[in-house]
Amino acid sequence: MTGFGESDSMKYPYSLDDYVAEIKGVIDLLGVEKVDVVAHSFGARVLVKLLAVDKRIDKIVLTGAAGLGKRRGIKYFFKRTLFKILKSFIPREKLKKFYSSDYLSLSPVMKESFKLIVGEDLTEYYKKIKNEALIIFGAKDKETPVKTAKRMKKCVKRSRLVVLSRSGHFCFCERPNAFNSKVFSFLMEK
Repeated sequence: MTGFGESDSMKYPYSLDDYVAEIKGVIDLLGVEKVDVVAHSFGARVLVKLLAVDKRIDKIVLTGAAGLGKRRGIKYFFKRTLFKILKSFIPREKLKKFYSSDYLSLSPVMKESFKLIVGEDLTEYYKKIKNEALIIFGAKDKETPVKTAKRMKKCVKRSRLVVLSRSGHFCFCERPNAFNSKVFSFLMEK
């Protein structure tokens, strides 16, 4: 996807719809009638929106998936209010502790894209998924915790949830044999 790995840089801030069009184009190029998709974290956001416009996708695997609207606590609202007040008096570069390390590492155009994408609540898209789905999360995932996976399972009617112990957000790297075994079994079922 544009902006990731060794792909081309973005010429403008991408939205999820831009990435959906990109992935739809790849499926078109492959010329396949049906495709199963494994999507991680950000990629799951793209997949969830893609499902609404492309019926060629069959089974899906969501791992460390993101996009459900977050339930915010009082601590979040306090921190957000404090940031809004402080940014009027203090230069943004001195307020780095308010930003995630992911956000700080991005180029300016990627930062704008990040804001567009992370702010989009996909809960209603998750609820409309009709595909058979396997949801796999790491038990120690701090980016998208297991409570997110449980909410996701409630939204996606034809889903099952697997939580891999001793792994975090990248459970497919940390527990590759367990991850691959679960995915392979799921995809091979009739």
